[in-house]
Amino acid sequence: MRPYGSMLPMTTTSRKPILAVLVAFVLALVACEQRTPILVYVTPTPLPQIGSVVVSPTPTNTPIPTIGPPPSATPTTETEAQVVRPPATIPPGATIVGPVIGPDYTLPPTSTPRPTETPTEGPSPTGEPPLPTSVEPTPVPPGTPLPGLDPSRMGIQLESNLSQEDWQEAVGRRVDEDLGFHWVKVQVPWNALQPNGPDEYGEPFQRFEQYVQYADREGLNILLSVAKAPPWARSVHIEDGPPDDPQQLANFLRFLLDKLPFVDAIEIWNEPNLRREWQGTLSFNGAGYMRLFGPAYQAIKEVAPDVKVVTAGLAPTGDHADSRDDRAYLREMYNAGLAQYPDIAVGVHPYGWANPPDATCCGSRGWDDDPHFFFNDTLRDYRQMMEAFGHGELELWPTEFGWATWEGFPGEPPEPWMGWIDKWDQGNYILRAFQIGQERPGIGPMFLWNLNFAVLGNLVEARDERAGYSLVVPLNPAERPAYWMLYDAVRPDVQLDRYD
Repeated sequence: MRPYGSMLPMTTTSRKPILAVLVAFVLALVACEQRTPILVYVTPTPLPQIGSVVVSPTPTNTPIPTIGPPPSATPTTETEAQVVRPPATIPPGATIVGPVIGPDYTLPPTSTPRPTETPTEGPSPTGEPPLPTSVEPTPVPPGTPLPGLDPSRMGIQLESNLSQEDWQEAVGRRVDEDLGFHWVKVQVPWNALQPNGPDEYGEPFQRFEQYVQYADREGLNILLSVAKAPPWARSVHIEDGPPDDPQQLANFLRFLLDKLPFVDAIEIWNEPNLRREWQGTLSFNGAGYMRLFGPAYQAIKEVAPDVKVVTAGLAPTGDHADSRDDRAYLREMYNAGLAQYPDIAVGVHPYGWANPPDATCCGSRGWDDDPHFFFNDTLRDYRQMMEAFGHGELELWPTEFGWATWEGFPGEPPEPWMGWIDKWDQGNYILRAFQIGQERPGIGPMFLWNLNFAVLGNLVEARDERAGYSLVVPLNPAERPAYWMLYDAVRPDVQLDRYD
């Protein structure tokens, strides 16, 4: 079954035998005539390791060759591309959002205000490769060998509000078999799992439990991002926020790990520097977050000492009526005691807007005039902060990142920058970002945002920015080129002749 109207190049079950036949056929043809070489991914030379960190003695930051549509490709018209989907409801608390938006945008419940200040940080970390300042990746002729990517350090976020059949399709075929990633991230909407009380173990919780168990049986490593306290744990009932008593979250985490003892990592909350995620009685700053983090960390380590604890990925934004600058917020976390935890990972959400992953601030086009808009700058600033506070040996975990394009969707994009990159830019930027993360020491698993949000409900029709990041879309074909580029990039023995 193809629940999203997928028009795949070939089915999962038939891809390998057909590929073998095709390879033999191509080899026969090569003997008879010269052909233009196609892109080939090669296995990178294994790098020495210190603990779980891969260390490159001479980082080169070699750009991934830019991939575009094949010469014979013709654009799909909007009319041809649209596929009617049955509506799907997203329960309260299941909404997960992407990066920052602009100052003129009418702020809905799922968007983040634009940064307003440029942070200043401490000294540069030692051993960090220099950050290039190129604005666009340099095109490379077809046939240039491309570096392979390590799937054991790659993950993607899924929306779990799916039927059982669609969940198994998304996890089993798309993440495990097609993308080949070893990690999956799922948000735990606490308010949806225990809406009535701390001991509740009803159908929503059991359904979520079954879904996560299925991902575990598929052999995937699992990162759970726990957020959104239920009304019974909060005295402030607007938007989302933490419990009044941090111990309530600690109790929930014990309950959760009792049901799901096989998870590999837990991210404690999501983007708490946004007011919409932190309505409540705890102070809206890094010190307030650490009041929640401390008991949660202790509970996790008491129940499951091997589970990696990750600090909440902060939204890359500046000080605003509804947000706190993420760099300043992280500094407040350290001033409130974060450095005393020697075995955690620091979460980060290094979104890039329309700026390539190699680019650094600043420009004059728009959406490029502040370091918050740049993948590279955010990673650099967080690393500098960690070094300055004695956390330089810890890993940064990009628990969300990605690039959005509105290509193929009807109407104007939610924000103008979504129209500045096409589906090929999206794929190239994603591959390059993964490569940057795997070249540099101190970067843990990276979680692309997102796999399948565009096929839920009417996000495309509503011009919801979340749809622009999705790799699976309500179009024909149902996968953006980034999907098949990633499929190819983690398989050194596979080469596809096109990605759309």
